[in-house]
Amino acid sequence: MPTLALFLTGQKGLAVLQALTAKCKNVIDVVVSASDENVLKDYFDEIKRHCGQHNIKFFNRRDEIKITSEYAFAISWRWLINLEQTELIIFHDSLLPRYRGFGPLVSSLINGDHEIGVTALFSHDEYDKGDIIAQDAKSITYPLTIQQAIDTITDCYVSLATEITSKIMRGHPLDGQPQEEADASYSLWRDDQDYHIDWTKSAAEIKRFVDAVSFPYKGAFTLINNRPARVLEADALGDVHIENRTPGKIIFVQEGHPIVVCGSGLLRVCSAVSDNEDGEEVSLLPLNKFRTRFS
Repeated sequence: MPTLALFLTGQKGLAVLQALTAKCKNVIDVVVSASDENVLKDYFDEIKRHCGQHNIKFFNRRDEIKITSEYAFAISWRWLINLEQTELIIFHDSLLPRYRGFGPLVSSLINGDHEIGVTALFSHDEYDKGDIIAQDAKSITYPLTIQQAIDTITDCYVSLATEITSKIMRGHPLDGQPQEEADASYSLWRDDQDYHIDWTKSAAEIKRFVDAVSFPYKGAFTLINNRPARVLEADALGDVHIENRTPGKIIFVQEGHPIVVCGSGLLRVCSAVSDNEDGEEVSLLPLNKFRTRFS
């Protein structure tokens, strides 16, 4: 029987591991996982514990590992994988060829796409350019948080992974279709600067942004009277006529929730936090200072 190595992180990786363990455990040769400091919950411990409970070989990506499996899956994996005799299949958070690269799901939510999905593709010398094996898509509506989107496409991951594994076990060839280069787009990597709210954008855009970088990410960043803060929840509101519109200024306070002027529309900040002098995260609401500027 062909064997399968799994390179997994995150909720999606754990879900695929659980599904494959239940349906075709014998094909799993080894699992490799890693901690990820870029998210608040990386599921490393859960993946390791699951492997221990089911007697599956487990390695940290920093361990010395020799992979001899015929096939390998890479799911929510951010690091290079060097394999010699193994066919590597990558699972990507978009309907390729759109959103090649980094954080495609976040980018699609920020852009307000109404369809998200997953692509399984063969590895390629250039990232996310390999031939497409299969895709699975889901329709979405807004408002939608990144966690809700992850929950949605996790089903796509499980469906594709079990389908492809079933073909591998039956000895069926995995055919791939070349991508249409004319339709390709790219999503760039993100760092702390990319979490900064641009208050000149519309309230609807800012609302999508706040939701797109919420848990398990660290949250949208802003300065509140020059104090670093994270906006964790917000609602877009209709606009009022403002003679001297200044994005970032508070116009109203409703039950302790600041209503902030945006490039167009207004944004109600429902949850905002900052670190105190002891490094502990504390809520900044209810707001007790009306003359406050978000920047």
